[in-house]
Amino acid sequence: MKRSPLLFFAFLAALALLPASAPAQQATSQAQSVVQPNVLWILTDDQRYDSIRAFNRMLHGREMSELGYVESPNVDRLAAMGTTFVNTYCQAQGCAPSRASMHFGRYPFRSGVYEFEYHNNNAPHCKPTLPEQMASLGYQTTHIGKLGVRLKTVQNNWAKPYPIYQTDLNFKQLHRDGLTGWGKDWFYEIDGIKLDPPIKQLRFFVTPDGEFEYASLELEKRFPKYAGSAEMTMKKYDLLRHFTPSKPPAPDNGSILAGVSSQPAGKTRDGWYASLFGEYLKSENQPFPVGSQTFDGVDPTKPLFCHIGFDFPHTPVLPPADYRERFQQHTYKVPQFSESELESMPKQMQKQVKAGYSNHFTDAQKQAMIQDYFAFCAYGDALVGQATDDFIRYSNDHQQPWVIVYVCGDHGWKLNDHGSVSKFTPWDIDAHNPIIVAASDKQAFPAGKVVTDFTEFVDIAPTILAAAGADLSTERFDYLDGYDLAKVTSGDAPVRDYVVGESHAVTGPRAFIRTKEYVLSLQTRPDKRRGVDMQWAMKADYEDLDPGLYHMPSDPHEIHNLAFDDDYREVAEKLKDKLLRIVLGDGRIEVEWGPKADGTKIHRSSFATGAHDGKLEL
Repeated sequence: MKRSPLLFFAFLAALALLPASAPAQQATSQAQSVVQPNVLWILTDDQRYDSIRAFNRMLHGREMSELGYVESPNVDRLAAMGTTFVNTYCQAQGCAPSRASMHFGRYPFRSGVYEFEYHNNNAPHCKPTLPEQMASLGYQTTHIGKLGVRLKTVQNNWAKPYPIYQTDLNFKQLHRDGLTGWGKDWFYEIDGIKLDPPIKQLRFFVTPDGEFEYASLELEKRFPKYAGSAEMTMKKYDLLRHFTPSKPPAPDNGSILAGVSSQPAGKTRDGWYASLFGEYLKSENQPFPVGSQTFDGVDPTKPLFCHIGFDFPHTPVLPPADYRERFQQHTYKVPQFSESELESMPKQMQKQVKAGYSNHFTDAQKQAMIQDYFAFCAYGDALVGQATDDFIRYSNDHQQPWVIVYVCGDHGWKLNDHGSVSKFTPWDIDAHNPIIVAASDKQAFPAGKVVTDFTEFVDIAPTILAAAGADLSTERFDYLDGYDLAKVTSGDAPVRDYVVGESHAVTGPRAFIRTKEYVLSLQTRPDKRRGVDMQWAMKADYEDLDPGLYHMPSDPHEIHNLAFDDDYREVAEKLKDKLLRIVLGDGRIEVEWGPKADGTKIHRSSFATGAHDGKLEL
């Protein structure tokens, strides 16, 4: 149904009688000047851009990945419906800091969130998250699936969970209810017997009959009746768990890089996310059950902002059997790795390669790893199609405009690229994550348009807020670091000469700057201690910065480190100076969050205010 003008004016009258802060009143009045669209924001996890045919065509002029066969009809359809920002880069190559940059609309060096630390919103520099701002604009806000934003709040000197969405269908309870096919959790009770101490991160599978199958050697030790159950899951689900030459494979440990789901398509973890979204849209102003929980359905009198955080193709890589069998018919070109690459590789990046080393896998293991990864992506594509179709149908049925923002991964993933799996490095395969924005009116985001200018994950929040009617020029939103992608599309936003990011996970503190020709990454801090010797890199010798410089046109796979090549030293110095002035001196924030996320002590560095101007001449 249409939104009633009577309801609209009744809402205004009621709002005038309610106490509200001036910024909230201002934001609401801004939104009332436009017809607010329903917004669906879809984010996948650890997804390489080359798993999408449309992106391969745009970037490389071919349908398939360089590795081989991929399929993505639903994302390809979204690209045809909207505008693709094909040169988008993430701000951090780890789940939590990347998702924080999207939800906060800020670079890590301005939010103070660099890896997987829990943090709180009591620090003076903190601002409302994207869903909180959307709520202030009159939206009902809903999240389904994985969130990954480790935000808390401090009350009475104690850090407490802080929900940023009004409705949250979180995967954690779905795990406990056996609705995700695979899961891990703390178990305080088994077979009616209390566990003291509990078994931490007990991994399990759930059969179509609802039976839990455990993969835990600790459980087997404490309950002999389960002896051999972990090994049984390895064989039953044909699991390839990550292992290294120094850490042999274990039946209950190591990331699952290949295998088959215990559940059929539609009943996996991601399958439940898509179907629950459809159930949410159908249950208008009505409660609906989800396992042990009950949620209220959508209110069609309010604009909707929904974020679906799909888990695919993050480990465990467990595509449904029918997808797996289909992709096993394809043979893939495995990325080749020479040990000589390690000799010139920056030490911090060597650290990640060694932690996720995969070049010792057999040829069959490498094939299985790649086949199942792309099969999982193809399955996820079907779920993206299901969710977007349900969303468009709901919006059209109620004659409401809509916007869809699709983000291909919170970062990428290596499939023996550089001899490793996992992420955490600033190489292109880890950091390059295109975005599609499609809208019902086709004006701000024309159908089939491809934008090749640099864009970043910090652009997501301002894009969604602007679509919702927010005036980004006001003081309320002046903390946002990114651009409204509608203005990038129209040419009204400045053109970036580079993109930047910083991450501390696995590699240790490391930042990167990427131009169309070069990418340089550096160690930025002597260690992870917050607020200690913040300008260390400005004084450190070049060699101590552990530089990595790659020339993309001649070395698209970023194998040959040119950081110490005299022919490229001038380029490296210019990039180094620009990068360090930005991430260390243009509004840097470091926070002592505390072991329980209850700290708020801030350290600031602003010796180069304005350095991040988007301009760089080499």
